[in-house]
Amino acid sequence: MPRPRLSHLDASNRPTMVDVGAKEVTQRVAEARARVRLPPAVARALRASGHRTSKGPVFDTAILAGVMAAKRTHELIPFCHPLPLESCQIEIEQRAAGTIEVRCRVSVHHRTGVEMEALTGAAVAALTIYDMCKALSHDIEIAEVRLLEKSGGRRGYRRARGARRS
Repeated sequence: MPRPRLSHLDASNRPTMVDVGAKEVTQRVAEARARVRLPPAVARALRASGHRTSKGPVFDTAILAGVMAAKRTHELIPFCHPLPLESCQIEIEQRAAGTIEVRCRVSVHHRTGVEMEALTGAAVAALTIYDMCKALSHDIEIAEVRLLEKSGGRRGYRRARGARRS
């Protein structure tokens, strides 16, 4: 059985962009999640304000930032292919115990997947929430940025419910 190897290294172990020219164009979909943990006082203040701070509407601004970031992933992460995203949906929900859940779902018809775009969108949306709330506390924590699922390529993936690590 051959040993798995990193896809972004050539035969001489130098970094390289993966050649996707021979791959089949299929619909590629990926969903990622980030969680933002707020101190209790910050969670209460944010909920009481209708999710607004002096900088503006927190969730709406985070959605815009996440979509913009997903569209520019190839400018941020070396060797990511520029992709003409067909859809980028970001959902943000404040949950119990001061946790905000950010989900980013991205799709495209292309030769390569959109996992990095979904992860980037979720992470930047979470960072935007931090930025807009940091005046209330610097004890805000961004955690659990992870891929939940991907489809359309050679290998699909779906994180098992409740799975901590894989």
